[in-house]
Amino acid sequence: MNNHHEPTTSTGRPQMTLRSAAELADALPYLFGFHPTDSVVMVALHGEHGSFGGRLRLGIPRSPKEWPPVAEQLADCLIEGSARRGARPDGVVAFLCQDPTDGETGRQVMERLRPLAQRLRTACGSLDVPVYEVLCVSDGRFWSYCCPDVRCCPPEGTGLALPGTSVMAAAATYAGVHVRGSLREMEARLTSWGTPAAEEQERALDEASAALVPRILVERSQEKVGAETLRTARELMKRLAEAPRAGRAAMDAEDDRLISHQEAAAVILGLQDRTTRDRAAEWMEGPQAEPALRLWRALSRRCIGPYSEFATAPLTLAGWVAWSTGDEPSARVALGLALRLDPQYVFAQLLHQACNEGLDPEALRRCLREQRVARALPGTRGAAGRPASRSARPPERRRTLQAARRPDGMGARGRAGRRDGRRGTRRGR
Repeated sequence: MNNHHEPTTSTGRPQMTLRSAAELADALPYLFGFHPTDSVVMVALHGEHGSFGGRLRLGIPRSPKEWPPVAEQLADCLIEGSARRGARPDGVVAFLCQDPTDGETGRQVMERLRPLAQRLRTACGSLDVPVYEVLCVSDGRFWSYCCPDVRCCPPEGTGLALPGTSVMAAAATYAGVHVRGSLREMEARLTSWGTPAAEEQERALDEASAALVPRILVERSQEKVGAETLRTARELMKRLAEAPRAGRAAMDAEDDRLISHQEAAAVILGLQDRTTRDRAAEWMEGPQAEPALRLWRALSRRCIGPYSEFATAPLTLAGWVAWSTGDEPSARVALGLALRLDPQYVFAQLLHQACNEGLDPEALRRCLREQRVARALPGTRGAAGRPASRSARPPERRRTLQAARRPDGMGARGRAGRRDGRRGTRRGR
């Protein structure tokens, strides 16, 4: 097992030297801020000591037939992407994280994924970058696909360190890095209900769609629908902010209880208009940020059945508020889910890329503040009270994000498909 070194950075984070596969496996959740589940993870290494660089994550394709092209795409994205940003990697480490299915053991998972591990190694090798290590993490244990030494990497695998007990955990805590649970748990806070209440929510969405869609399609009524949407959203945020604080799971359940099916449906439909969504994006900081984030999460959970793709707007808003308030792992998860639903959703694309490339969200916050001030000035609004220009793609926001890019940014997004069966209208992107 090669040593991998995480140096002291300009931000003053402590120096860590990873000397074994066990320490490398323990470091994985701290690289992303959560425990990846059902994921391929690749990390670029730079320099003599293998300093961590760009990293990416993608869900493991279910079909082994997809593994060869996916491995090639991941290798190209990590290696060539790093080179375009100024530093071609000297090596790569990779992780395959997947829990056993019913009747399967962790070791069987490791053997089943072995061809994928080999594909990753050959894909990187074809680009002249060696893969120093590939670890399989499953069922609380890890296996090395590269280390032949049974003393450190036995055939039965090695148990992961208990959470919070390793040197890496102590260093991460000192540096202010927090692990927010597993990817599966984080996604569950944002995915649609699977409870009997989902049927009631779908009926409410049907009713709201029948009532609001004709109004949204008429310019003058559209302005009124937008105002009603924002007014309802503010009332819900106030209600959530005044509710007693609780733990994460209890808070989500309480938020769901505090929002009626009809209120949720009205705001979900209203947010499909881009101008209304952009106005809602201004609740990104200060005392508005937390209740706004809770509202967008709750609305994402309410996008049921044929309305599942309507979650793209609240998911994107949840990702934006999370990023704006410094929670980059949660932002990436929310934006990744939004792009899984609609890969062409421009606002989510821009935010996801900006977050992954390490931009400062202040550039976009400033843009939204200026938008709010300009809206209050006389002579800047159209006849119906809306901005005079409503292009489908906001060039001013794209310029703001692109201008702030740093050459050492990182990140990747995997392929995703669209869903059919949509109802109503989705004007906003």
